[in-house]
Amino acid sequence: MGRMKPNILVTGTPGTGKTTTSSLLSDATGFRHINIGDLVKENNLHDGWDDELECHIINEDLVCDELEDIMEQGGNIVDYHGCDFFPERWFDKVVVLQTDNSVLYDRLSSRGYMGSKLTNNIECEIFQVLLEEARSSYTEDIVVPLVSNCVDDISKNVTTLSDWIRSWHPTS
Repeated sequence: MGRMKPNILVTGTPGTGKTTTSSLLSDATGFRHINIGDLVKENNLHDGWDDELECHIINEDLVCDELEDIMEQGGNIVDYHGCDFFPERWFDKVVVLQTDNSVLYDRLSSRGYMGSKLTNNIECEIFQVLLEEARSSYTEDIVVPLVSNCVDDISKNVTTLSDWIRSWHPTS
């Protein structure tokens, strides 16, 4: 038997509002918010620390093993800046949040991003790397880019996704 509730992946460059959007969507729908960065840290699902990128080296196999049973249940909002290693069958909607470069620059700078970490993430957004990754990893009809520049955008996105969840029906 298939899932009775959909799963949503919220992806995008760091600073585009994934965690804020996912948190608010979870509050609005009662769905489980799974922040992959937190999951990796809390459950040691990594292969150490990358000094250059200043982050854990995620072990994608361990993450997928950890999530397999949870994802089969449905009702999950997964929040992560990558998307190409998750099984395609897990998601019914893949949301790619996009933010204007000047807004993103300010957000990342306020987080303490500097040098190549800042530049790499801005370039990632300019070249729409995450949107292309999503489109090459999932069927086109489930991938949706949404603008996430301000509180109003985030609010609209949460409403749009909440409405989509309410209208979703399991496939047999």
